[in-house]
Amino acid sequence: MDHETPTVRLIYMTLLSAAVWLALASLYGVTIAVKLWMPEFLPYELASFGRLRPIHTGGVLLGWLTLALVGLAILVVYRTSRRPIWSPRLGWIGLGLMNAALIAGTVTLHLGITRGPLEYREWVTPVAVLMAAGILCHGWNLLQTLIHRRVEEMYISNAFILGGFVWLPTLYVIAYLPGFDRGVEHMVIQGYYMHVILGLWFTPMAIGITYWSLPRLLQKPIYSYSLGVVAFWSNLVFYTMIGAHHFVLSPTPWWLQSIAVLLGVGMMIPVWSTVFNFSFTMVGSWAVIRREPAAWFILAGTINYGLASLQGSLQALRDFSQITHFTHYTVAHAHWAAYGFASFFVFGAVYALLPRLTAVVDRATIRPYAAWHFRFALAGITIYFVSMTISGTVQGMRWSAGLPFVASLDGVSPYMFARAIGGGLMAASHFIFLWCVWQLRPAAEPARGPIPVGPETQAPE
Repeated sequence: MDHETPTVRLIYMTLLSAAVWLALASLYGVTIAVKLWMPEFLPYELASFGRLRPIHTGGVLLGWLTLALVGLAILVVYRTSRRPIWSPRLGWIGLGLMNAALIAGTVTLHLGITRGPLEYREWVTPVAVLMAAGILCHGWNLLQTLIHRRVEEMYISNAFILGGFVWLPTLYVIAYLPGFDRGVEHMVIQGYYMHVILGLWFTPMAIGITYWSLPRLLQKPIYSYSLGVVAFWSNLVFYTMIGAHHFVLSPTPWWLQSIAVLLGVGMMIPVWSTVFNFSFTMVGSWAVIRREPAAWFILAGTINYGLASLQGSLQALRDFSQITHFTHYTVAHAHWAAYGFASFFVFGAVYALLPRLTAVVDRATIRPYAAWHFRFALAGITIYFVSMTISGTVQGMRWSAGLPFVASLDGVSPYMFARAIGGGLMAASHFIFLWCVWQLRPAAEPARGPIPVGPETQAPE
């Protein structure tokens, strides 16, 4: 068996695990959406909203996005280092620990065993430690692979990937520090964790992977290496303290809120550096973009990244946040960023890179299914985002007018139905994606084509 086969199988099984968790988490999400529209639906303790919601968010953020980004990171590092992964065994251990944590987290949350109302970190500490150990295994594996790479230069994708693996452990430790899970301290840590896990884990990982998948798909170099460097460092500078903008006009320190507002506006620098870089890279490649659903996902993800980040900067402003915070408007923004941006980049990378890796099915064979995946996913997130944005605006306006809380519930009921429709379309697209990933499973002897050098891996200054 070829020495590269263990690396290929590790990559594939990590991506397949991610696709399975995405499909399962989607079912939980649709169930939650139906319960918000019909509260009497599934009136059982094990299926209560308070138990299903953290299972859905954990399944999407840690089961889908984190696993998928890890799998694609292994692929990118493997290709750019021109050598197999440093330790396939360590990779399998990491994958096993992460899946064990996801299973344990799902079971414990169903049983009502939780750390309390700590959004995105409801898992009890032993389960969180399992997940952290799995991620650290992968991070060490990738670092060693890059240290022992067979080329002198290090492609910019790897800087983003290593950055993500450096920042996530720091974030995770802060999020689980004991003694800061109550009162104002809880709000500060909560805002930090829920925002920075997107900005310093999902964002650099998704962007770094796209810095490899987009040139490979278009068969041309990235537009500007320098813009990538600007985006990398400015993202680190501006993203670290913007979480408090979710709690403006709250008991959190005023100076902390002000810093969050300032840095939230400053986020336009890294965001639009990336948007311009990817957009100018795509200029002149419209024939490929029209033909390849992978390019559709990356193009839509680029647009969503720019617009969702612009929306986030607006939400950081106190006058704007007076109406929108604590409403469905924030829910719409969170889904637009995590799904419309990060997940779309991941979908595009999988469709662009996995067929090249396994070479068992030509990309043209799954192209029609990938196209339907894109249509359902785009329609679903659009319906979801529009309905939740309107719903949140209605909520905020009615609260500001001093109307009773029940009045805001009456006004948003039709939008909850639309939310369920949008969620159903996204869930349907995820089962198409799962089928496509299954069809791309590696053969006994995976592809061993030449690893590209020159224009595909080098970007002009």
